[in-house]
Amino acid sequence: MRVSALVARSFATGPSASVPWAANRCRDFSTKSASVIGSSLTVRETPLSSVPLVSRSPVDHRRSRPAGPSVTLPGVLPAHVTRDETAPTATDRVEDLLADLTIGEKLDLIHGAPDPEGVATGYVPSIDRPGVPSLRLVDGPLGVRPESGSATAFPASISLAASWNPSLAGQVGTAIAREARAYDQDVLLAPGVNIARVPHGGRNFEYYGEDPQLASRLAAEYVEGVQSAGVMATVKHFVANNQETDRYDVSATVSERALREIYLPAFRAAVESDVAAVMTAYNRVNGIHMSDHHRLLTEVLKGEWGFQGFVMSDWWGTESTVEAARAGLDLEMPGVPFEETAAAEAVPEGIDPATIPFPDTLPAMHEGGLFGDPLSEALDAGDVDEATIDEKVRRLCRTMDRFGLLDRQGDSRTGRTERSNRSDRSERSPGDGSDGELDTSAHRDLAHRAAREGAVLLKNDDGTLPLGEEETIALCGPNADRAKLGGGGSSEVTPFAQVSPAEGLRERAGDLTFERGMVPITGSSLFDAFAPDEGDDERNGRGESSSDGPESGSDHETALENAITAAEAADCAVVVVQDDTTESEDRSELRLSGAQDDLVSRVAGAAERTIVVCRTNGPIEMSWLDDVDALLQTWYPGQADGEALAAMLYGDTDPGGRLPITFGRVAADYPTASEEAFPGVDGEARYDEGVFVGYRYFDYEGTEPLFPFGHGLSYTDFEHGDPVVEPTGHGDTEVEVTVPVRNVGDRPGSEVVQVYVGEDDPALSRPERELKGFAKVHLEPGERQEASVTLDREAFSYYDPNDGWTVSPGTFTIAVGRSSRDIRGETSIETERE
Repeated sequence: MRVSALVARSFATGPSASVPWAANRCRDFSTKSASVIGSSLTVRETPLSSVPLVSRSPVDHRRSRPAGPSVTLPGVLPAHVTRDETAPTATDRVEDLLADLTIGEKLDLIHGAPDPEGVATGYVPSIDRPGVPSLRLVDGPLGVRPESGSATAFPASISLAASWNPSLAGQVGTAIAREARAYDQDVLLAPGVNIARVPHGGRNFEYYGEDPQLASRLAAEYVEGVQSAGVMATVKHFVANNQETDRYDVSATVSERALREIYLPAFRAAVESDVAAVMTAYNRVNGIHMSDHHRLLTEVLKGEWGFQGFVMSDWWGTESTVEAARAGLDLEMPGVPFEETAAAEAVPEGIDPATIPFPDTLPAMHEGGLFGDPLSEALDAGDVDEATIDEKVRRLCRTMDRFGLLDRQGDSRTGRTERSNRSDRSERSPGDGSDGELDTSAHRDLAHRAAREGAVLLKNDDGTLPLGEEETIALCGPNADRAKLGGGGSSEVTPFAQVSPAEGLRERAGDLTFERGMVPITGSSLFDAFAPDEGDDERNGRGESSSDGPESGSDHETALENAITAAEAADCAVVVVQDDTTESEDRSELRLSGAQDDLVSRVAGAAERTIVVCRTNGPIEMSWLDDVDALLQTWYPGQADGEALAAMLYGDTDPGGRLPITFGRVAADYPTASEEAFPGVDGEARYDEGVFVGYRYFDYEGTEPLFPFGHGLSYTDFEHGDPVVEPTGHGDTEVEVTVPVRNVGDRPGSEVVQVYVGEDDPALSRPERELKGFAKVHLEPGERQEASVTLDREAFSYYDPNDGWTVSPGTFTIAVGRSSRDIRGETSIETERE
């Protein structure tokens, strides 16, 4: 492909919304490319395309950019391990180890077992004679989640995505990894990078939104952050795990093009960041369970992408023995039948675990242990050869050696877990020479900053926000006195401390009245892995289940009247609403649960001004939107919930987020509105929308969203200048888009410059525009910066199942905007095939 012209079109300036300097990361070229994120300069090298991207009439603009120090990420070798420089190479060492292991020892290394200390989520025992240490795996990605003990509860991944700040994701990843080290954990089961195809998705809060470019950038930085602290990252759930309903057996019927363009890029980005492990999804893809999917696991992941780490199953997610072994699954987890795990202890006395009606669970998940005796029998029968077993062990040991674990003796641990479980609020560090740490002031500050950067100001009529210090506030909401830490399931974190909205605002408000407005059902349902209460409340995971529904009609009316009275008497009302989502189930509707919609409407009718704070994992229907004055989307903000909320409502900081997912008006606006698309019919969910996911579908259908992808307001105003497009100087395979941005308001703030690309006259159906890069800049009042985004060949490509990534000759429009619908300027590029 050759760019033959660069034509600037009209560019309108106008106010807009608002963190560190960021440029697009190039991942498809063998020339070196630089990306500036925060104050750091990162130079990386990627594989070269043979199709050039050049300009016939380059624009010679000399531009100055904010300078930053050169930064090199720490190596993955744990700080407390000293490498013997005379030791054999990794290849020699692992091959020697393989030659020394018996076949029984090899089999023991490729399936899990119960953790004798009861801390790890997963555990692979040591093989002491040849010197293979144990491996401990722990849940993420919102924070480290040991089976017992506390950790920093960071904002949900959807909130990190809303920050549009990849550097922040990397910092959070590093912090979580350091806390994992404090618990002697080797592998973090994070990040999750599944695309938010379904707005009802119960685990959307664990992922990075609907766009593959945004998800890829966040995933890459998170992985690098985790592994810079010496902990293995695990990208999950590979692939097309886009719903929780029937997740153990549903088949995603999806085209190769949609897989390549929408669902696989974030996994590929993680692989390009040298992620240590990949976790397979429970579901099937085009009829084949992912644990058995040879084409995706071996041909694409390990072959085409060159993945060097190991592939593990999700818990009890191994579908077979022989097929999975041949397909490329390397490690079965947890490796033992459910009945033999600590999770089974939560089953009520007198109930046979085998009879528990898991939601589609145990029958499809089998009983575990399929890589133990069954694989040994398959080996004896000749159905699987020893070379296949060797490759699995090789991948596991090679990765362990890369992280310095083969230098550790057997199962030697230093007892750090006991010291890490102290309940005091002092700085927590293992104190044994390692770099693990828990509950530090730096981690608490990071959780606070991440919550602020991920919050999205969706509406702010007449400058309702920020609030004045002397204003009286009526705080309403059934759960406003609890921090929203996250959803249910394996990502749940127990923090050392947390701040609720009521606590955070009470510290700032001159006069605050708190009224729930509705009476929640008292008590909660605790479950550990699977512990059903009487009735229909069945969950998979560990967490707390509560309901926002009214206890009785009279109690609800009394609580509502109290809230209305408080709202009438105050200068403004702040109404905190939320959803409660969890692993293993999807939302049944997009309306708020219980009587929360009624609460918002009634309070808005009584208050002089009403501010709604939404703590949800994605879009909700907002029948009351026109009646409220301001709307702040805080997702699941984690332990700093109330602190961050107070800082934003009072203007200490600008809400830094932009939507990583389109907010439609009703469920029917989305491509998954039909039963065939979601949750599926007869075990099949049809992805007939193809590549038209999220905003791509709204553009294709001409549907006006409630709030578009990328939307977010600020407390200040920004002025955009004309964009400039020119070759980067790294050959003729990429161009750079530069846009000057000035803060013309009187407050500091952050702006996200979003760059979209669309083919003007495509030969096949393509989205009108697709996000291909973005830059986030933090500006003081009056400050001007140039935001730069580099576009590589893949930014103009589509995937052809026959020819691979293809660039059509023709005209492409590069659109620069504040959201997918708020375009501030456009530039044309003509491409020619050589």
